[in-house]
Amino acid sequence: MSAKPNIVVLDGHTLNPGDLSWDPLRAVGDCVIHERTTRDATVARAAAAEIVLTNKVVLDRTVLSVLPRLRYVGVLATGYNVVDLAAARERGLVVTNVPDYSTRSVVQLTFALLLELTHHVGRHTESVRAGRWSRSADFCYWETPLLELDGLTLGIVGFGRIGRAVAQVGSAFGMKVLVHTPRPPVPAPPGIEFTALEDLFRRSDVVSLHCPLTADTQHLVDARRLALMKPSAFLLNTGRGPLVDETALAEALNSGRLAGAAVDVLSSEPPPENHPLLTAKHCVITPHLGWATKAARERLMQTAVANVRAFLSGQRQNVVS
Repeated sequence: MSAKPNIVVLDGHTLNPGDLSWDPLRAVGDCVIHERTTRDATVARAAAAEIVLTNKVVLDRTVLSVLPRLRYVGVLATGYNVVDLAAARERGLVVTNVPDYSTRSVVQLTFALLLELTHHVGRHTESVRAGRWSRSADFCYWETPLLELDGLTLGIVGFGRIGRAVAQVGSAFGMKVLVHTPRPPVPAPPGIEFTALEDLFRRSDVVSLHCPLTADTQHLVDARRLALMKPSAFLLNTGRGPLVDETALAEALNSGRLAGAAVDVLSSEPPPENHPLLTAKHCVITPHLGWATKAARERLMQTAVANVRAFLSGQRQNVVS
């Protein structure tokens, strides 16, 4: 590799829409930053690159096979399914990711979504702005039932960094915490009960998904498991969209079989205009922003650059290949 490597960022806009600096990356190589890259433009833009950074642009076997100068791929995320790892290994490419940069931000959004379902802050703010409070005969009013978290049962699917942190915050709210994970720690952390998945769905007032997306977890929340949930229960998904059968969820919400849902991720992003959850009843949707606080993106940027520096110095850091 040359002393000053050629670095191409294929889709830098979501990481840095203008409030961060690329200067630390530019300091280690000759950098070209693209805000977005279509599949058709990927090969042309990466043709001269020795180092490529990508968030959502797919680098599959076909693309990797026609990039002879490429030596390193840095994924600007924790999940690295956008890179064909088998093809990368065959080529001897180093592939890295950025773990644990957004844990605190995702946990924060998880409870922001839950609190919206239980207190409907946005709806009540809109009603005040529309003049209802000014016209009210009383000093207060509420348009929906208001629920207290204390004493409710929080079921967490997955017990990685985010799942553990969600459990801690849930406990702080006074919630009883159930967890399903393939390998529960022994002994169990205080205040946490590990249980089977179906038992968790039956007993929980709130089910929150924090497990990885695999062949086994795709559509983990399907019509059968939704039918196990209490009609008063809520479903939260800040993990991955395909964990949920979204058509089945929409049907459960629209039929009143489930009290509400809040999701930050969908199986197709951005979603088509006819996506079933966009018109489902009692469904809060945010546009995959759980990871996107400035603090989290700063950590992501710092680690991504550190990964490149480590590679250039012959070290291995956050290598997934």
